[in-house]
Formats: sequence, structure tokens, C-alpha cells
Amino acid sequence: MIGLLAEKIGMTQVFDEQGRVVPVTVLAAGPCPIVQVKTAEKDGYAALQIGFGRRRESLIPKPLQGHLKKHNAPGVRALKEVRVDDPAPFQVGQELTVSLFEVGSKVDVIGVSKGRGFAGVIRRHHFTCGRETHGCVTHKQPGSIGASAYPSRVIKGKRLPGRMGGARVTVKNLAVVGVDAEQHLIWVRGSIPGPPTSTVLIRKNG
Repeated sequence: MIGLLAEKIGMTQVFDEQGRVVPVTVLAAGPCPIVQVKTAEKDGYAALQIGFGRRRESLIPKPLQGHLKKHNAPGVRALKEVRVDDPAPFQVGQELTVSLFEVGSKVDVIGVSKGRGFAGVIRRHHFTCGRETHGCVTHKQPGSIGASAYPSRVIKGKRLPGRMGGARVTVKNLAVVGVDAEQHLIWVRGSIPGPPTSTVLIRKNG
């Protein structure tokens, strides 16, 4: 379950060995310093706390400053825990890089989707519009949402207008198309959630 934090650069396309166009997302992954190593004996579970990016000390909250100083870690922009089976090979200060991944392997990418604000049922749930002619006045309304006398309430889980996007999304089984260890770049086939410059977690699949 080892992973890396990365910044989403954007999408482009490359050509595979057969000359086919492959849509890819370019990610600037790592290097991610290990801030803390958690063990089952001390913390109840085995995990690595990794950082990403750099941030001035004056912009870091005081509690986080104390945590970083306690573990002699630099000021980082983001912190994330990733579970590991055996934390023994890792130590505080060690840097994780894109060399963890290889071309052809499968990864899961976790990010926060773009926030769309308050959206209606057509945009949010792909409902069909009402008729635009013959006196129809319910063009974009969701229609009937409740029962009659019983149970006299709206059933939970009803698809209705509401806040759309801005949620944690995991895209699984994406193929690694390319890895550039010198520039800390990784190409992942397909699209991933979030806008450019957003921070995502790349996790090995299996």
C-alpha cells in the first residue's frame, strides 16, 4: 500500500509502441520525505507519514511546527499517512521517489473532485428534461418525490438537487505509462479527479 503524494500538472497524450494515441495525466510525484514511522507496537498500526512540497515556517500552524520539529522534518505543504505491512525498512528522513513505480504497473489515484456548487438533477444525476413544447412547465424539475398517505415522507437516498463535487474520489487500476526519475514525473493513463495544481495520492494497487 506504499504511495506518493503528487501534484497534478495536467493532461496530454502520448503514442504507444503500436502507434496508438494514449491519453495520460502528468503528475509531479515526490520526492516525499518520511516524517514519522508508526509501528503496531507503539501506535497500534503500521504506517508511514509522508510529506510533500515545501512551505515557509511562518505559514505553518504552530501545532504542526512542533510535530515537524519533534521528528526533525522540513516544512512541508501536505502530510499524508500510507499503510505498510512492515515499516522496518523505512526510517525518518528517507525520501520516497517515483522509482517506486514502474511502467506497466497498476496504481490507484486518490484526490478531491472539482467542486461544482449547487446543481440541479439534470446536471447532478443526468435526469432527462421535460418537454419544451405543448405547455410543459416542468422542464427541469425532478418530478414527484414522495408517496401518498404512506409513508408521508420523502424516502432516504432520493436523487435531488444539491451540492455537486468537492468529494474524495478514488480511481482504481490506472496504468503507469511513463516514469521520469530525474524530473520526478509520472504519466498515468486516463483522467484523475481534481483541477491542475491539486494534490493527489498515488498508491500501488495490490
